[in-house]
Amino acid sequence: MDLEQLKYPIGQFSMPDVFDQRQIDIWISEIDTLPSQLKKATENLTDEELNQVYRPEGWTLRQVVHHIPDSHVNAYIRFKQAITEDVPVIRPYYEERWAETGEAKNGDIKLSIDLLAALHQRWVAFLKTLKPEDYQRKYIHPAQGKELTLANMLGMYAWHGKHHLAHLTNTIGK
Repeated sequence: MDLEQLKYPIGQFSMPDVFDQRQIDIWISEIDTLPSQLKKATENLTDEELNQVYRPEGWTLRQVVHHIPDSHVNAYIRFKQAITEDVPVIRPYYEERWAETGEAKNGDIKLSIDLLAALHQRWVAFLKTLKPEDYQRKYIHPAQGKELTLANMLGMYAWHGKHHLAHLTNTIGK
């Protein structure tokens, strides 16, 4: 498998041409089911398996598991800011530095899976209150230097979960 396939096992995210209630429901469902899929994929992993990298010079599987709630808690906050503020400038975070912290490198993944489950319950409950037009609200990502719609970000974070789940399942299956 080449490096690009290892980095992006399901391909890179691409916003579909049609964004409607059907697409919203699909992506919310994917966000809703991710914690149970992650739990199932990791429930029998040993420490040795969790310490494998999914690609050369990549994170360990343990770091990937901890990264998902780190990323999604930031996403949840960004969604809330975009709904409650007028085109807010969000605060980026250094995901690569977060992945190097002690608990991300060595901690029990059950903590992150439990955090993700609770976070996604709350996030899904929030997302289900939004109207289709709410997804046209925007925030500014200063590191990317552009405005991003919640429609795009909903798709991106649904993809993000599947992307990292594939890192885990592809590596475990080797």
